[in-house]
Amino acid sequence: MKIFFTIILACLIFGSQAATEIVYPPRSEIYSIPSLTITDKQFLEGDKNGKEVTVSGILRFPFKPVSPKIPVVFLVHGSSGMGPNIDYWSNHFLEQGYATFSVDGFTGRGLTTVGPNQALLGRLNLILDSYRAMEVLAKHPRLDSNKFVMMGFSRGGQATLFASLERFNTIWNKSGTVFAAHIPFYADCVTSYIGDDKTTGKPIQLHHGMTDDYNPIAACKAYVGKLKAANQNVELFEYEFGPHAFDSPLGTVPPVVSKNAQTVRGCRIVEKSVGQLINTQTNQEFKYSDACVELNPHVGRDDDATQKSARVIDTFLSKLFKN
Repeated sequence: MKIFFTIILACLIFGSQAATEIVYPPRSEIYSIPSLTITDKQFLEGDKNGKEVTVSGILRFPFKPVSPKIPVVFLVHGSSGMGPNIDYWSNHFLEQGYATFSVDGFTGRGLTTVGPNQALLGRLNLILDSYRAMEVLAKHPRLDSNKFVMMGFSRGGQATLFASLERFNTIWNKSGTVFAAHIPFYADCVTSYIGDDKTTGKPIQLHHGMTDDYNPIAACKAYVGKLKAANQNVELFEYEFGPHAFDSPLGTVPPVVSKNAQTVRGCRIVEKSVGQLINTQTNQEFKYSDACVELNPHVGRDDDATQKSARVIDTFLSKLFKN
């Protein structure tokens, strides 16, 4: 009996015909990850007196690994939790011979979605969860801990981007390794942190659509410019359409409103002293009740951008994992 099957499932999604390839891994393992639930202030101050919590993740193995010690792509969800794009990318990377670890930062905290109320969870918690997951998986005999890559989407993209900072690794990462690369998708880049121009030196590759009105690309362009000026290893790939969540196989064409979802696209948030995130419009501590916080951004699918980004990432990882 074959232990690996690939099937093509033809499905009608929101009025358009689409083919979704489904990959069955020969083995999956589910892990409990001890973590903390803390505020962003606590994270920035290195305050470890948070609420203990157990988050989880799914490790999936490829049928044909690229090497005896297998690289792993960590997939970090956005504000709606573990969505269909997580499975899409997991299937994609399994085909390339990489393992994937899908980090669920919500279920263990009793959350399903935080889009309409982003204050339910500090945005930096997903960084801590990913470090803690790396600490667990670094001990796995089949995995190459020098080839762990972090890839995240929206809120998870923001976590992926800033998990690269040397400051945060020094305070929170006790795994004995660092992520070999960071691949943020449509990340929120409006917040500036102390020391955010100094990364671990590992490559960062952002992917962002030009029509994204949830996390507009302009803020990420500015941050990428700041990183390049500091000689950090960073690239930004722009897609002509690419609405927010453009890689979701269940997204709509054209995009639709994400009802009541909060966006900080009109805000500018700066850590002026350690742990103090200030809304520059009010010069007061940022809150999601601030006037700059808007509602009802759009989300939608862009198959062309998804395919292009997949080709870019495949080339990038192939070179990275040969080093």
